[in-house]
Amino acid sequence: MNDSSGSARSRSLRQQRITDYVVDRGSASAAELAELTGVSLMTVHRDLDELARRGLLRKFRGGVTAQPSTVFESNSEYRLNAHVEAKAAIARKALDHVEPGMSVMLDDSTTALALARLLLTQYAPLTVATNYLQAIDVLKEIENVRLICIGGDYSSTHDSFLGMPCLEAIERITVDVVFVSTSAMNAEMTYHQEPEIVMVKRAMLAAAQTRVLLMDSSKMPRTALHRLAPVTEYHRLIVDDKAPKVLVEELRGRTEVEVAPL
Repeated sequence: MNDSSGSARSRSLRQQRITDYVVDRGSASAAELAELTGVSLMTVHRDLDELARRGLLRKFRGGVTAQPSTVFESNSEYRLNAHVEAKAAIARKALDHVEPGMSVMLDDSTTALALARLLLTQYAPLTVATNYLQAIDVLKEIENVRLICIGGDYSSTHDSFLGMPCLEAIERITVDVVFVSTSAMNAEMTYHQEPEIVMVKRAMLAAAQTRVLLMDSSKMPRTALHRLAPVTEYHRLIVDDKAPKVLVEELRGRTEVEVAPL
């Protein structure tokens, strides 16, 4: 067994594996996680201390449990490291719907962030509006992008701006296309677990002439507490090729669906 915690990258990958494992099962013992990852109990405990400090998991004597779904599903740091390949593939497909001169809105999803990272100079000039601080950091470095930062009440959990000031700012603009994602969907409806996020995403949908939904296959078919919008309200849905084929065919009866190869 390797007692070394390894490089920063290997440590990050190991902690993501631990988080996914615990979230999937609800809880796990430290010994179980040491066997899973192939490192020592001491290294696992250090990982668990770090994950608990970041608010992703809850540590107890001998093991760890998952935070409630509303915590880990909304935590920006968790989302940044989850299903990265699928989100990147969806973002590449979404580029087909971006042209120079367009006005674009991005929500605070990590899938939309993956798209922001691809908006290089060949897609400029662009006007891009977003409430996601991570996306703002990316877009401010791109030449010929007019960046509109949608402000409001800062949420450290989401690393984005929310609340009434955010809603009012969105309502004052109209864009050519909005790219949004959410935490769950089935053949008829999209969902999110937090009402405040639902309000912001609805405002973004209302502000756009074209509405594009970006959903990786881990989010379907699923539901969450609050209904966001019917699938029929989106002009286009982009999914990765691991999405259930039966569900994809059912969705094609309600909106245009594109499948992004991994």
